Amino acid sequence: MEILSILKNKVISVVEILEKQEILPSGLNKSLITIEKPKDESFGELSTNVSMVLAKDAGIRPRDLAAKIVDILKEDEMISSTSIAGPGFINFRLYKKIWIKLVKKILEDGEKFGFKNIGENKKVNIEFVSANPTGPLHVGHTRGAIFGDVLANLLNNVGFVVTREYYINDAGTQIDSLARSAHSRYQEALGKEYNANENEYPGDYLKTVGQKLKEEFGEKLISIRDNNNLEKIKEYTVKIMIDEIKKDLSDLGVFMDSFVSESSLYKDGKVQEAIDQLTRLGLIYKGVLEKPKGSEDPDWVEREQDLFKSSMFGDDIDRPIKKIDGSWTYFAPDIAYHYDKIKRDYDEIIDIFGADHSGYTARMKAIVKALSEGKKDLKIKLCQLVKLYKDGKPVKMSKRAGTYITLGDLLNEVGKDSVRFLFLMRKNDAPLDFDFTKAIEQTKDNPVFYVQYANARICSILKRAKSLNIKINDEVLSTSDLNKLSTESEVSIMRKLSEWPNVIFFSVSRYEPHRIAFYLNELAQLFHSLQSLGKIDHSMKFLIEGDIQLTIARIALIRSIQIIIISGLKILGVNPIDEML
Repeated sequence: MEILSILKNKVISVVEILEKQEILPSGLNKSLITIEKPKDESFGELSTNVSMVLAKDAGIRPRDLAAKIVDILKEDEMISSTSIAGPGFINFRLYKKIWIKLVKKILEDGEKFGFKNIGENKKVNIEFVSANPTGPLHVGHTRGAIFGDVLANLLNNVGFVVTREYYINDAGTQIDSLARSAHSRYQEALGKEYNANENEYPGDYLKTVGQKLKEEFGEKLISIRDNNNLEKIKEYTVKIMIDEIKKDLSDLGVFMDSFVSESSLYKDGKVQEAIDQLTRLGLIYKGVLEKPKGSEDPDWVEREQDLFKSSMFGDDIDRPIKKIDGSWTYFAPDIAYHYDKIKRDYDEIIDIFGADHSGYTARMKAIVKALSEGKKDLKIKLCQLVKLYKDGKPVKMSKRAGTYITLGDLLNEVGKDSVRFLFLMRKNDAPLDFDFTKAIEQTKDNPVFYVQYANARICSILKRAKSLNIKINDEVLSTSDLNKLSTESEVSIMRKLSEWPNVIFFSVSRYEPHRIAFYLNELAQLFHSLQSLGKIDHSMKFLIEGDIQLTIARIALIRSIQIIIISGLKILGVNPIDEML
């Protein structure tokens, strides 16, 4: 029973009645009407902005419109009372029987409660992480990995068919540098003195690569003047690095469905194929770009290049696809990769980038719009920077990585569950401060602990109830006398439970999985507060000696809380712990 959706539909129906009666003009835009909890609960349990969003187009004062709507709504069987507040907000109180039906519905539906088949089997490609295989995954990659994985979980649970994809940047000068760096460590493993070149990657992680090269090839690759040797080192080193990346992602609970290699796009002719398609569409031309504004590059020269007409599709300038030496620009394989996604016929294409890639947004959207001939839109979500602290002080860099804190460091310090949950306690496009010390605290100030502790406490209560021979299966609980639930604290939790379907809907429709973490934290706080009341007032305990009906009703309520906590934690990829150590 989705109370907020039902009430919203009732409000819309009243507006339509007023339109038919010609009290309101027909065809009003009702898409901005919302039902939500008012900031001040003394006004009511729920509130709608209907009169505020329609008044201007209706040519009527908001409070006057609110009065007309209330005249009809006050007779509704769900609504026990209505009031008009401020400039024209309408507040409601519902009959308790409505909240009781909600608890029954949660117990009947179980963890499926709140999830609708919005996707209808539409195919979605979510590309995320896609870190260069030149070093271990770091904290910035971690945020994108968690965001992408939880978004994929959400979409899968509402009927989309999601492909989690990783694009491997295994071509270009950075891979040449990686191969030479690995070769230096290979020589070190063979007993030669290690001398770091300024163009090589300095991290200790390449010592392992060098040792593995020695074990695999002996002294066969000692000279990289032989181009075949360099290619072998590249191939072998990239494979080792990708295996390390897969392991780190696995430890984080992230498993990709597909890995696409940049080098394969060149080998399979897909780069040329994509550019040929743009040429057929009349979107490639010979042209000269202006010198970038503010550029002080003394080597910049005006020259004719092959350009893509990206400005036709919302970009600020047209983009070069070939360098002066005739080789492809970095943009060319990105064009080919996204053309490949289009050809795989995804209904939705989503890219998750780090904040440092924000400048690529317009050109990537342009290429998808162009190559799909306007049929598809690329959605891009940016993940802002993460700053790490310990006891309030910035954390030093990792010796293993050389320049940053690795995902492995993070997981070893605080564990998967804390990292996944706490990285979602900020919206993806807002900077995140992560304190190692707070992440392992077992206090109410640590959201992941507080939510897991709520589930563990409920498990403990259910075990005690079972030991008293109380049937605690959901089917029995759903048929119990829930009218026994009558205190304001109990009804307040029911109201919170009613928000869950809306939380899911907005998390999906706006690509904002942080809403799940926020909601679970708020629900856990209400549960802990309810349990604390029982320590002060024994009549508020969950297990009431001598009143089996009230006990069963309260068991039903906390079990409905648990169902949603477990459901939400599974979406986040966090373990719903049954017992806290």
